[in-house]
Parts: sequence; C-alpha cells; structure tokens
Amino acid sequence: MNSTREGRKKQKKRFKKWIKLSFFLFFILLVGGGIYFYNFYNNVVSAVDKMNKPISREVSQKRETKVEVEEKDPISILLVGVDEREGDKGRTDSMLVVTVNPEKQSTKILSIPRDTRTKLINKNNPNKNRIDKINAGYAYGGIEESIDTVENFLNVPIDYYIQVNMEGFKDIVDAVGGIDVDNQYAFELDGVRLKKGPQHLDGTEALQYARMRKADPRGDFGRAERQREVISKIIDKGKSISTLTKYDDILAALEENIKTNLTLSDIIDIQSSYKNAAGTIDKLEIPGEGKMINGGWYFIVEDETRQNLSDQLREHLGLDPEMVAEISINS
Repeated sequence: MNSTREGRKKQKKRFKKWIKLSFFLFFILLVGGGIYFYNFYNNVVSAVDKMNKPISREVSQKRETKVEVEEKDPISILLVGVDEREGDKGRTDSMLVVTVNPEKQSTKILSIPRDTRTKLINKNNPNKNRIDKINAGYAYGGIEESIDTVENFLNVPIDYYIQVNMEGFKDIVDAVGGIDVDNQYAFELDGVRLKKGPQHLDGTEALQYARMRKADPRGDFGRAERQREVISKIIDKGKSISTLTKYDDILAALEENIKTNLTLSDIIDIQSSYKNAAGTIDKLEIPGEGKMINGGWYFIVEDETRQNLSDQLREHLGLDPEMVAEISINS
C-alpha cells in the first residue's frame, strides 16, 4: 500500500517537472520566435525601404484623385523587366500592365511587346517626344518616361510600378531555391541549353528561359507568357514555409534588383485586401503585325485595337471610356 502511494507521489513529481519543463520550452520558443519575427520584420522594413523609389508625381494625370489601397480602390501596376548591363542604361525587356479590382475579385494582365511602335512621352521636355519602339522610353527618360508612354499608348492611369533588373533576376530565383517548369521548346541561349519537358531551373537557366523568343513560334507573346510563369513560380516558392529559413537571401536579392513606388504600408494593404482578386486572372494580348519601317522592325498596333484594350482596362478600373490619342506610327 505504502509502495503504491510512494509510486503515485513520484509520478506526480515527474508530471509537475514535465509541466514546468514544457512551459519553459514554450516560453523559450515564444521568446525566440518573437525575436526571430521581430528581426524578420525589421529586415523586411529595411529591404522595402531600399526598394522604394518614388516618382515625381503622386497622382496620374489620367486620374482626378489618388487611389487609396486601404479603401480597396481598383489599382493599376506597370511591371517592367529592365535589361541593365554594365555601361548601358538599358531598355525594358518586358512590359506588363496589371489592373486589380478587389470588388470584382479579378485581375487583368496585358503584355506589351517591346518592339511596339508608339509615341514616347517625355513630360519634362515635350520637345523630346518621338516615335520609336516602346521599350526605348526607359533608355531616354527612365521609368517615368516608360510610365508616361504606356499611359499615352493605352489611355489608362498607371498608379504603381515595379521594376525588375533582369540581369539580377537569377539571384531572386536562386534565393528561393530554383523553380520547376515544363519547357515547351528545346533551345540554347547565351551558353545555356534547355531540353524540352519538365525540369528544375536555377537562376541562370530561369533567366534565359524567360528571355528566349527566337525558338518560340509565338515570339514576344510566348516569351511574355514564360515571364509571367516564372514570376508566378517565384511567388509560389516565396510563400512556402521552407523559404522562411532563406529570407535573408531572398530579401537581399529583392532589394538589389527591384525598384518600386509601393511603400510597405501599400504592400501590406494590397496583400490583405486584394489577394482574392488573384482568383480570376484574365491574360490579354495585343493583336498587331510586324513591319519594316526606315530599316527597323516594329510591331504595329492599330488605333482601333488600342481603343478596345483601353475600354477593357478602364472599365476594370471603374473608369468611364475615353478616346485614345491618335498616334501616327506608320511613317
């Protein structure tokens, strides 16, 4: 009987020790986790601060008032990939206009071929306005001329921009551990050879996968599709728990290769209030034809086509339709 009581006492003592140990471990994890996420938050703030590059205007001339993401206003984003190399300011290698409507829970993504012939708009010096390929706007006037040119081309406001350095794009892919793709066309580009079919790509391979167009019968349209795919794969990898341990590398790659006028507050509001809009994505392409003009090859888009695209995007942004500006592009 006594031995039974003593056994119960020993069990109670062991149980109390286990409870204390459990609470101690929980406390350590809680404090450690708090420190981890505190450091994580501070690093995110620092990275976004380095990426944030405001432009000279606060409100697009295509809008009467500034959009408010906390009020869930429909927004537009110009996503550009810039081919910057040493000693060369570069040109936009890809241009995507993204409109997001949280009320309709939908997103539209329009790819603009880089050789599109249009009027380049320099708001600071209108005498420099000229007819050229749309990707030349960045070379002449940086991201602001690219934004103004796209706004004039489509007659839609551009609220935000995200600029990605394509040469450093590989660092971002490597930071998330590479991506898996199903390559449709075997090709070789700049020393990188990719076979047809499913495969895992590192950063260097993913960069060429996103750049290739000559081996793709759809040319720029095929390349734009792969660029959207790579971006989606990076985002998917970035959301996985396994990448949390690599967040230092990811943030370092992002802050070195991305510029945007989005603030941390904007990013948080968009992530929380606009995420359902990613449920329905409508991918738009620009019909046109290639043409040689004065010894150069251009992608020609008719005014009627621009008007149709403008109407779709403006309606998605909650704006009334307006006539696009006429552009003399065939001479």
